[in-house]
Amino acid sequence: MDPADLQKLVTVRMPDGKYQGRLIADLPGAYLAWFARKGFPPGQLGQLLALMLELDHNGLGRLLDPLRTR
Repeated sequence: MDPADLQKLVTVRMPDGKYQGRLIADLPGAYLAWFARKGFPPGQLGQLLALMLELDHNGLGRLLDPLRTR
């Protein structure tokens, strides 16, 4: 994992779908789990979704709070 990926979680938004426009860091855990079952999209988006799933599943989402812009 590239440490810059953590910053991307709080700046990159979902490009389409049910949660279009929402930050990756703000996606519901159930939605991330759905991607895990169905398959993450290719490329950077899929990598970020997988990383966010790991953080969410392990209760580490609060680690992103200092990275959020005010």
